[in-house]
Parts: sequence; C-alpha cells; structure tokens
Amino acid sequence: MKLRILALVFTLFALQASAQTKRLTYCNPLNLDYGYTPFANFAAWGKHRATADPTMTFFKGNYYLFSTNQFGYWWSPDMLNWKFVSRKFVRPYNEVQGDELCAPGTLVLGDTLLVIGSTYNKDFTLWMSTDPRTDTWKAAKDYFKVGAWDPGLFADDDGRVYIYHGSSNTLPMYGQEIDRKTFEPIGPKKEMIKLNWEQHGWERFGENNDNVFLTGFMEGGWMNKHNGKYYLQYAAPGTEGRGYGDGVYVGDKPLGPFTYQKHNPFSYKPGGFAKGAGHGATWADKFGNYWHISTMVIDVKNNFERRIGFWPAGFDADGTMFTNTSYGDYPHYLSNGKEDHVKTSNFTGWMLLNYNKPVQVSSTLGAYVPNLAVDEDIKTYWSAKTANKGEWLQTDLGDVSTVKAIQINYADQDAGFMGKSLGVYHQYKITASNDGKTWRTVVDKSQNKTDVPHDYVELKTPVKARFLKITNLHMPTGKFALSGFRVFGKGAGAVPDTVKNFIVLRGKAESRNSWLRWQQTDGAVGYTIYMGIAPDKLYNNIMVYNVNEYYFNGMEKDTPYYFQIEAFNENGISKRTKVMKVE
Repeated sequence: MKLRILALVFTLFALQASAQTKRLTYCNPLNLDYGYTPFANFAAWGKHRATADPTMTFFKGNYYLFSTNQFGYWWSPDMLNWKFVSRKFVRPYNEVQGDELCAPGTLVLGDTLLVIGSTYNKDFTLWMSTDPRTDTWKAAKDYFKVGAWDPGLFADDDGRVYIYHGSSNTLPMYGQEIDRKTFEPIGPKKEMIKLNWEQHGWERFGENNDNVFLTGFMEGGWMNKHNGKYYLQYAAPGTEGRGYGDGVYVGDKPLGPFTYQKHNPFSYKPGGFAKGAGHGATWADKFGNYWHISTMVIDVKNNFERRIGFWPAGFDADGTMFTNTSYGDYPHYLSNGKEDHVKTSNFTGWMLLNYNKPVQVSSTLGAYVPNLAVDEDIKTYWSAKTANKGEWLQTDLGDVSTVKAIQINYADQDAGFMGKSLGVYHQYKITASNDGKTWRTVVDKSQNKTDVPHDYVELKTPVKARFLKITNLHMPTGKFALSGFRVFGKGAGAVPDTVKNFIVLRGKAESRNSWLRWQQTDGAVGYTIYMGIAPDKLYNNIMVYNVNEYYFNGMEKDTPYYFQIEAFNENGISKRTKVMKVE
C-alpha cells in the first residue's frame, strides 16, 4: 500500500513538473483584436482591420505591444495571451479625422514606461505610466519638441537618452540626444543613415524589388545595444511589398558613425502564408532571449492593410544581428528558459496538412471560391454568402493524420466597422472525422466572447483525423469568410527527397538580381530557400509553394552569396542541399 502511495506521489510530481516545463506555442500572424481602419478614404475598397509599425517592450515582468491606430495597446505576461487596454492618446481627439498613435515609440526609464506617436509638429504629448496594465497614463511632457515621425527611443547604459526618426523616400534617418529629465532636445538633429538602393537590391521599391517608378522608403528607426555595439535598425523599401524588411547599421557610438551590416536585411520574410517582416522592434524576453516583432503585409482592400508577427532573433558570435523567419507562420515555441537562437530553431516541426487539399463549403459568394481558404496566401479568401449560424467549410487532409493545432484566419468581407470595436467576438465549432460520416468535436468556441481574427488553437491532446470541419456560430461583422483554415501536425506519409539540380543564375550586368531554379521533387508541396553572405550565416530564407523557380532581386551588388534549398510536405522536411556559392 505504501509503495502504491509513493508511486502515486511520484506520478503527481512528474505531471506537475511536465506541466511547468511544457512550452507554449504561437502562430503568426498574431491573434490580436486588431482595430479596423479609422480613415474613411482607407476603406474605399472595403472596411478592414489594419495595424502596423509595432513596438514590444518588456516592463516590470510583462510585455507591452503598441502599434499604429489601435486606440489603445496590449499587454501580456507570456507573449501569448494578450489583454487590450483602451486608450485615446492624442488630445484633443479628432473624431472626424480619427487620428491616433501612429508608429509609436516606447522607452523604459527606471520604473516608468513612456510612449509617443509620430508627428512633425512640436506640440505632441509624451505619455508616461508606472503601471500600464491599466489606463493610468499622464503627460510626461505636454509639448515634446523634437518633432519626429516613426520615433525610436533609446536609453544608453550611461543614462543618456536618444531618439531616431524619419520616414521618407528622399530624406535620411536622423538621430538626436534628448534630456533625460526635461525631454528637451540637446543640440541639432544629425543625419544617421540613408538608403543606397543602387548597392542594396532589397532596398528597391516593389513587390519583387522591381517597381522602381518610386525609390524605396526608409522608416521605422529602432536601436539596440549589444556587447558595446550600437545597432541602428530601419525598414525598407515599402510596406506594400512582400520584401518589406528591416536592415541594420552598426556603430561604436549612439550617434554614429554607422557601418552597413553585411548581412541585410536582418529581418526578411518574402514567402509563405503571410509575407513581410519590416518596421518593427527588437527586444529581449524575461529570459534574455532576443525576438523581433514587425509588420506583415495583406495589401488587398488598401495598401496599408497589415498585421503583426514576431520571430526569434539575436546576435551571433561575430556580432551579426539576425532574425529567424524560417517556417515563420507555422507554429513555433515560445521561450521557457535561456535559448541559443543561432543554433536552435523554435519551430515545432508541425507541418501544414491541408495545402490545396479538397474543400467543401455550405455556400460561396461570387468568385471567393472554397480553395482560396487553403492556398497559403493571406491575400485571397473564401467567403460564404452570409454570416449566418451554420455556414461551414470542410477540408480533406487526404489521409488520416495527426492534428496538433489549427489556425483560423478570418477575412473582412463586407465588414461594417471602422476604428476600434470593443465587446465583439467570434464563435465557432471544429469537428473531426476519419471517414466523413462520424464526427467528433475537437474545438468548441460556442461560448467564446473574445475577438479572435487569427485564432490559433493548440489541441490539448493531438487527434487522428482525415476531415476537419469549421461551422460558424457567430461573426462580429461581415460575412463568414476565411483567408486561411490551416491545419498543422504530422502526415502519415514520407518526407520528400533532397532537391536535385538546384541552380542560381546571377546577372552579370545586374548583380542584385538572380534566377533560382530546381527540379520538382516528387511529393513536395513547397520549398524553403536559404541564403546568406557566408556559408555559416544562411540567416535569410524564402518559402514558396508549388513552383520550381524564384526571381530573387534582393542581393547586395558585387557580394558573393551562399544558397541551400530543402523540400517539404505534410510529413516533414527533406535534407538540405549542399551549400552553393554564387559569385
């Protein structure tokens, strides 16, 4: 009897330890209750959710996320469960214009968190709070005299404070010291860095860095200090394109001079379901691990239709700053301790199970056809004819597979909201079946009272299923429409073979451009291409589906590059090819 009791005690301790060490998972785009565009002219093609230009700040044990035009901000104890705090920062608030914090900057000074939005006027309020979990803000400075668009605030180890700002396709980014106590500017602003798109291919404007009727934009300044070096970050070439990324210059002093880092952009995500990784912020979590948060592009109902994502980041042994966006919109682990983001990926290994698989639906609105919900493109979507209870979509995985997580991405078809709408919610149920006849509930959100436009659900216990069906119970606005019903887990088949005949053809007259081709791999649904400026620094990647070529126009002129490629499907990822050097 005593042995049984001891065994039970040991089992309970083991279960408790397992629960404490279980790693939380998340999936980009982040599942935030994004506000709708507050500007009528931005909603000309249809009302829609929109935000961008995020900052993330770790303050007093919690994470604080600010972004453009949200009439408030979010905070979280764990980077997964976010609570919205409603707040109108701009005063006097203009109900007609609908103005709010745009591209906000944050700063921690002692026991105080400060935030300010963008303005070229010198009469903007700088706000402060010692407990921003609630709306307890007051003015730290009624008239902040710098006049900065896309402000990035930075406090150095010696207590001196700096601001970096600029958003233009003709002007540089500026830096300036400000007084820590009075927030008055100290001396004139100074030029920090400028775009050099003639040299840096990724800084050219356009979806594929080829729409050069405009020069690229430099914006979104942010500063980090690491091992005595100053890393001045910026976004380019424009928020509308898939190649929107963040670059970095490195210096020995907070106001420079700065040198362009050879590995750039350091944050880059031109492929996958949701593309773009520009205009963001780099921060360390409570374990000291670095992450990078940035803007993801939709650009359908308006070119400022955007979302937010974040990825593991860091500095390698040589001080090179990087962000790992590989499989960056698949489920990833959050940190539960100190990690090495250079050597170890946070990717769970859970693969997408229903890419372009057969779909059935309750109804279809016009050309918003069913398979647009499973084509791995956030720009396209299926819409039912109504928002009625009972509208549904069913996906066939092809074989019985192990399902571990599901992401539901709603599309804003015929949405009626503008600005921030509080108290709205989605409700649905997801059922699973092995044969399409007998169904069991695996996700029940019938009592949900929260706004979940990109709901991500990790199943408590993985399930075996071939068919999954989502049934609408309640929509906050618009029709029942999905840009991505994404099922993650493990298939029952074979992993693809290593890719064969991978070649990179680089232009001689235009060395910023290249043409990548490879032999289609049987059983593969997509490929991930890795590239970098050294064989051990293949930090950037491009994820593509159902093609065997890619035009990559984001290269540094006259700089050797190194490439690898791997194939993937619902069962896993192939071995990578050997590293290839391209002069």
